Amino acid sequence: MIVLDTHTLLWMDGDDQSLGKKSRSIIDQAWKKDVVTVNAISFWEASMLAQRRRVELPTSVEAWRWDLLYAGIREIPLDGRIALLASSLDSEHRDPVDRFIIATALHHEALLITADKVLLDWGPDLKRHDARI
Repeated sequence: MIVLDTHTLLWMDGDDQSLGKKSRSIIDQAWKKDVVTVNAISFWEASMLAQRRRVELPTSVEAWRWDLLYAGIREIPLDGRIALLASSLDSEHRDPVDRFIIATALHHEALLITADKVLLDWGPDLKRHDARI
């Protein structure tokens, strides 16, 4: 299983060249196995970024989410287990969205694909891959 960080999801969907070739290959292989996931909080974050005009989605956020789910992305809900794990992470990093995404990857023992330096430098328990590679 892989978990896409929000920007990785946006890069993948928009065919952005910021997403590296190896990352594209990892995602393609995981897609064939039906194990490409995002935490539901990523849809909220993308919606907030679109409202602030920091990203442009191809359609309404609701339709964009539905299209991704229909195409095969698996949405992992933000539930109590993940929320509590996020609150227990030993870090000074305070961004709750990042903490929820990390907790999702840890809980599911999944590979997190991200370009966020803070997440790439996270503790040893997190399996991660630099999305730019």
